[in-house]
Amino acid sequence: MRRLLARRMKFHLLGAFLVSVGCATLYKFGIAEPRKRAYAEFYRSYDPMKDFQAMKAAGVLECAPPK
Repeated sequence: MRRLLARRMKFHLLGAFLVSVGCATLYKFGIAEPRKRAYAEFYRSYDPMKDFQAMKAAGVLECAPPK
C-alpha cells in the first residue's frame, strides 16, 4: 500500500487531462466552428437598412415611428 496515492494520482491526473482536452476539442469543432460559420453566412447577406425599414414599418422602434 506504499505510494498508492501517488500512483493513483498520476493515473487520475492523466485521465482528467485527456478528458478535458477531449471536451475542449469537441466543443471547438462541434459548437464553436459551426456557430462561426453560421454567423459569417448570416452577415454575408444581411442588409441592416432593409431590417431597419421592416422594424420601422412594424412599429417596433419608438424613435422611428411608422409612416
